[in-house]
Amino acid sequence: MRTDIFARLDREPEPPKIETPRMSRHRIALFGGTLAFYLAIVLAVLVSSWLVALDWKVMLFRPYQQWPELHAFLDYYVVLGQRGPTAVMVASWLGWRSWRQHTLRPLLTLGTSLLLLNLSVGAVKLGLGRLGPHYATQIGSAELFAGGDIFPSGHTANAVVTWGILAYLATTPRARRYLSALSAFVSLGVGLTTVYIGTHWLSDVLLGWAAGLLILLALPWFEPLITRTEAWILAVREQWRARRRLRESVPPAPVTPEPVLLPRKPGSGANPGTAGHAGTAARARAHQAHPVRAERTPPASAGTRRPPHAERPTRSSAGPARPVAGGPVAP
Repeated sequence: MRTDIFARLDREPEPPKIETPRMSRHRIALFGGTLAFYLAIVLAVLVSSWLVALDWKVMLFRPYQQWPELHAFLDYYVVLGQRGPTAVMVASWLGWRSWRQHTLRPLLTLGTSLLLLNLSVGAVKLGLGRLGPHYATQIGSAELFAGGDIFPSGHTANAVVTWGILAYLATTPRARRYLSALSAFVSLGVGLTTVYIGTHWLSDVLLGWAAGLLILLALPWFEPLITRTEAWILAVREQWRARRRLRESVPPAPVTPEPVLLPRKPGSGANPGTAGHAGTAARARAHQAHPVRAERTPPASAGTRRPPHAERPTRSSAGPARPVAGGPVAP
């Protein structure tokens, strides 16, 4: 057995026996109470009750002006509620856990919770259309149905779900208690930071906490779907591995060498018997390509260059005929 500090970083030989949370009576009671709190906040904002008046009092108090020394730190702290950075950090940790424990459940649970968060919170944001404090137009108004998208607070709900999923997936009761306290502290701080900066009303933050908690409490209802999805993905992976092993075990078929076709030269023919004629034709075409030199006209005859012989009579066509052999000789 290894006892060094890096022993827990090794991959486990087989998936551990992790008990998935179930929808107990205690959890159902918490879900019902949180849902009632959620609906009460929505109703209080719809009727412009005392909660809207409290929103305006906090907004006009301007906390960022009362404690300006906290502004620089809280500008960075609020990033813990942004969906992009937090999703990358938590997905990296859960991805390592999935590899170590031979299971896809951590990543699938995170994906399911983020999908539920976007659908539920996004629908309420667009449906109510509330404007933020910086864009408010009438003091004391709830600023609903004005084209906004800040109710409930997405930063707060995302902080509750993203950091709370670590406590939900904890393998021991002790780790679950510590992670639950840590996620509650982070999400509470992110919500109050948005109120301090002035990007959200106080009621936005209250509804964001309730929205994120509802998703965490409802996750056990989606555990059967997560289990079926994991089994399907692993089955597809095994089929792909089996096909790959089958392709590697089958020897490759012998390959018959094919003749190499060389590029044909101009004038070369496929029939060897016609090579001579083709060569002659090529030479004729080459000869025709050269410019034709004009024939030289022979100079006009200006008489013979040799002086006439004095003793030799001039031959003429009217002279005596040459004697025929065998005939009589003229005297």
